Amino acid sequence: MQYPLSADIIAQVSQLIAQRDNEALKLLLLDFHFADIAELINELNPEDGTYVMKLLDIEITSEVFTEIDPDLREQILKNFTPSEIADELEEMDTDDAVDIIAELDDEIQKQVIHEMEDKSHAADIVELLRYDEDTAGGLMAKELVKVKENWTVSGCVREMRKQAEHVTRVHSIYVVDDEGKLKGRLSLKDLLTAPSRAYIRDIYIPKVDYVTVHTEGDEIARIMQKYDLEAIPVVDDYHVLVGRVTIDDIVDYIREEADKDYQLAAGITGDVESSDTVFKQTRARLPWLLIGMLGGLGAATIISNFEMILTSYPKLLIFVPLIQATAGNVGVQSSAIIVQGLANGTLKGHLMARIFKETSVALINGISLAVIVLLVSHFVFYTSYLESLSIGVALISVIVIAAIVGNLIPLILNNRGIDPALATGPFITTSNDIFGIFTYFLIAKTILGF
Repeated sequence: MQYPLSADIIAQVSQLIAQRDNEALKLLLLDFHFADIAELINELNPEDGTYVMKLLDIEITSEVFTEIDPDLREQILKNFTPSEIADELEEMDTDDAVDIIAELDDEIQKQVIHEMEDKSHAADIVELLRYDEDTAGGLMAKELVKVKENWTVSGCVREMRKQAEHVTRVHSIYVVDDEGKLKGRLSLKDLLTAPSRAYIRDIYIPKVDYVTVHTEGDEIARIMQKYDLEAIPVVDDYHVLVGRVTIDDIVDYIREEADKDYQLAAGITGDVESSDTVFKQTRARLPWLLIGMLGGLGAATIISNFEMILTSYPKLLIFVPLIQATAGNVGVQSSAIIVQGLANGTLKGHLMARIFKETSVALINGISLAVIVLLVSHFVFYTSYLESLSIGVALISVIVIAAIVGNLIPLILNNRGIDPALATGPFITTSNDIFGIFTYFLIAKTILGF
């Protein structure tokens, strides 16, 4: 049953914890979904959260641990012994267990692994810890249902019953040979309708999408989205089936990457949240603020070098914010489209064709805006015809340059292995501010004869 979290429930739980009324607290949380319990614990302090987690049955807490905020989970786990953590991990799928044990210190990890009674489960966890967390090896779970191609249908069903006891959700049935190499997948319909003495090799489907343990998370997400998969098998370098990545794991990965990209686009490095310390948030924000400040100083230096033209045409200074804002906005728009295309794999065509298309769009937008600004500058701010012309031509030029820069920077960053999401933040805004100001005054100087 789903329970919407409210201030009354939080207050009630806090009161029951203070009173140490265990029976009433367990009764209150009895019908809560584990995700709702996790949401509740996220609102408690670490001590109260620990109290609730140690009170509930391990079948529930093993699910709750996977949903708790990672920073709070880390604090709660400090109040658990290695033996208690080991008990929790043994109830989890291997991919969830790895996510949690990876947050522990190396020494605690060793103690937890040593305390686990299910040595096979422990070995699987140790194996998954070797892989990068953003690859298929780091995202996959070892739990799956696999059958051999030389089994009969009746023998296959018996073996599947044994394997399914350890698998939370059976998305697919995979077929392997005697060496464990992936051969294909088995349709449940074909299995149910086939004669009991038929062999799996005669009814399985050879065509199956798969990834290797080294496949990056972005590529896994693209494949699963393209082919509408709920799970995808993972093979090692020898094509041996070693695990599977399920849709819930890849959705979590996509969400985490989207959060990182959103923060990068806003000029925040590192994974920070509103609940983080002042020092951590300052460290994440300050570098890009310094870059923005340097960009502003650069723009101020450029303006100072055109002091003579401003002395004769002081109204040009009125339109400096317009030029800077437009350059930044156009650059962000252009780079956002490229970053999106790189992320979802839809960026097609030759580079020059994209530049030509973006330039065409920029010209149309630039001319449209320039006509409006030209009329406003002349009839509202009473600038001369040459001044208005300078502002209009400069605006068109700035928009075109910003669009081209907005296309090129994400591609350059991506080719160098740097997250192109950086291009949609202060980086592109600052660079286009400087280009925009320089272009503005250079064109004004040329048209006005300085």
